[in-house]
Amino acid sequence: MHPYVHDPEHIKGVRTVASIELTKGLVVVLAGLGLLSMRHRNIWGVAESFLEFFHVNPYHHYVGVFIDLVSRISDVRLWKIALVASIYAILRFVEAFGLWYALPWAEWMAAITGGIYIPFEAADLIRRVTWFRLLVLVINSAIVLYMLYLRFDAEEKRRAAHVHS
Repeated sequence: MHPYVHDPEHIKGVRTVASIELTKGLVVVLAGLGLLSMRHRNIWGVAESFLEFFHVNPYHHYVGVFIDLVSRISDVRLWKIALVASIYAILRFVEAFGLWYALPWAEWMAAITGGIYIPFEAADLIRRVTWFRLLVLVINSAIVLYMLYLRFDAEEKRRAAHVHS
């Protein structure tokens, strides 16, 4: 049995992280489905409708860059993106499941996968400082540190219980 299963504070924290991971997986699935739905469609018409709905100026430089990028995605490249997105989403769902039930492997997984992103998030923040990038880096770092704390604390409790028995 997990050493802190009955500690409501840790369960709430781990389940909060599980909810974040589930949300990340769902966002990737929805974005992927949206991208796949644009196959064989007039990208300009779809983009125009999207921009009109969100009241975005279609003549803005970044909008043109986005539309040009999306219009150059081939079906093969689209399926490759879908495969990578599917693997990412499945990993997020598996991690969320394990965290929801406070399984040690999921806490290690959360610490490791979260830790992998930190250097990239820090580089993005250094390249261009925004509140969103700072928030992502802080939240991800907090999750990694929290998961490591839980795992090392559980190991310390296990050793102490072993010594006293």
